[in-house]
Amino acid sequence: MGIALIVFLFVVALVMGTYAAIAYLPGFLATREMDKRLKDVSSFRVEETEGGESIVRAQQQGPLPAIDKMLKSAAIGKRIDRLIDHSGVQTTPSALIVGSLCAGLAGFLLAMLFSPQPAFRPLAALAGMAAPIMWLKHKAHVRLKRFEEQFPEALDLLSRALRAGHAFQTAMGMVADELAEPVGPEFKKAFDQQNYGLPLKDALNELADRVDLLDVRFFVTAVLIQRDTGGNLSEILDNLAHVVRERFKILRQVRVHTAHGRFTGYVLLGLPAFLAIALMYLNPEHMGVLFREPIGQMMVIATVIMQTIGFFWIRQVIKIEV
Repeated sequence: MGIALIVFLFVVALVMGTYAAIAYLPGFLATREMDKRLKDVSSFRVEETEGGESIVRAQQQGPLPAIDKMLKSAAIGKRIDRLIDHSGVQTTPSALIVGSLCAGLAGFLLAMLFSPQPAFRPLAALAGMAAPIMWLKHKAHVRLKRFEEQFPEALDLLSRALRAGHAFQTAMGMVADELAEPVGPEFKKAFDQQNYGLPLKDALNELADRVDLLDVRFFVTAVLIQRDTGGNLSEILDNLAHVVRERFKILRQVRVHTAHGRFTGYVLLGLPAFLAIALMYLNPEHMGVLFREPIGQMMVIATVIMQTIGFFWIRQVIKIEV
């Protein structure tokens, strides 16, 4: 009866959530998109008027403003907000926390329904709670890699625009209009910021903060030094684009030579788990002893810890900085 009640409540919550999403999601997404555009051009501090109200809204609000307000001054809230900015996903810290709690509850219910072992339930709940955050980190990593691959093209476009006689700010606008996500939107933010009055130095420094890449910091440093001391900026950008492309060539060669070690780590990490799942279906009584007995449970915990250490050890061995 308890399981049936939990399933009933879960289905009711799912139906009500689907109805709420269909009814309120379009308007909420439109409002959030407008807030995001305002935030993109006003992430710098705006002077307040005499009435104490800011001219431009500095931070967008999510579906749960109270949680967002509580997290605004906390260190974990700032880290979550920074992770969301890096990932490019349209969400808020409160939505991420609520999503993590819902995913943890779903993992706990699934483990309770489909697994006879009570020890799996808290593990499934923790895995569900960590899934949205890990997904955001993966999106941020993929977006950063895509930016790094497209960045030489942006440098070439900037260099060609400068040779054609355009100003640097105009060249940034051309990059924002011509290139796709994520390079175009990031340059669009910097272009809009300096158009709205932020000094170009601060706009470029914020670009370097949003995109945590050494190549972007080289680009910002080169532009700022050229504006202070003079020089041929188009030639500097051409050289920087050439260096980035050559580094990519070396990086791909390194990945080819370390492919064997990477796949070895994946196999060593996944093979025991795959065999354990297969044996649970082929011979449940034999595997049940491993999970019922205290010494078996200790062996499982030790195996997971040792497998994790081994996997990260292999990754460190084959990790070569380029």
